[in-house]
Amino acid sequence: MDHHEVVERALIHIEERLDQPLSLDEVADAFHLSKFYFHRLFSAMTGISLNSYILSRRLNASLPLIREGRTSLTDIASQLGFGTPSSFTRAFQRRYGIAPSSLRAHLPPLLPVPIPPLVRRPIKNINGDVVADFTLTEFAPMRLSGIVFEVDLASDYEATIRSHSNLLLQELDASVQGPCYVVYSNCQPDSTRFNVLCGIPQELRIEKPFYFTVDVPQLFCAKFTYTGDLLEIGDVLKTDYARFLKISRQETDDSHIELIQRFDDVHDLGSSYHIFAPIQKLPLDSEEE
Repeated sequence: MDHHEVVERALIHIEERLDQPLSLDEVADAFHLSKFYFHRLFSAMTGISLNSYILSRRLNASLPLIREGRTSLTDIASQLGFGTPSSFTRAFQRRYGIAPSSLRAHLPPLLPVPIPPLVRRPIKNINGDVVADFTLTEFAPMRLSGIVFEVDLASDYEATIRSHSNLLLQELDASVQGPCYVVYSNCQPDSTRFNVLCGIPQELRIEKPFYFTVDVPQLFCAKFTYTGDLLEIGDVLKTDYARFLKISRQETDDSHIELIQRFDDVHDLGSSYHIFAPIQKLPLDSEEE
């Protein structure tokens, strides 16, 4: 089994045993791995520790039991491995912001969610630690033509990014070939607003609002590769980047550009893509990690 298959099977293993004692030792033994390596692998692949994941899934499993109303909260807490009803209530409130008893009163509706899909990306082992595979690379300066807009994390930013990006794609016919870039920039401290550019490295003449030509400077970056919607893997990306900075002992750059996303085919934005995260170029960083 490859790393993705091991963790995917571990997620199923956990889901089928939420009413049984679960520990790092037990889950690691089930896949014939040392607990130390399995813990690093699981955390790297999911962006969350094993114990935190088990807790979240047990709370998720409690939702239909609470709504059905046939089992007391005390029995639900015991059934799902919580030491006491009070520990169950505290964990539930931290997770959902309400007490379990409020859910039983039908306010507000909370529905269980399926096992989260595993974000697929290559990984590598560095000195015994597992991290998302990366390279250190120069992002060449380029001029991008496309659509520029502002989004606010406090609003439905996902819909905003998708709808505005589609405005660009609607202007491109089959004769336009090559990569597409999405640049995330100008995210200020204590602000939920940032700018997004969706463009291509070709000149476009589109006489409509929001269309601009922007020069992206040369940047030294950590490059990652992912499969899946960037807007749905944000937490995993943040964890990957934090682990990369810690293990590689790199520091973020003070560029106004936060991230650059590159799709190799402008007509296939559902494909794998590369993420470029600007970092400081230190004197010894002349070669790929």
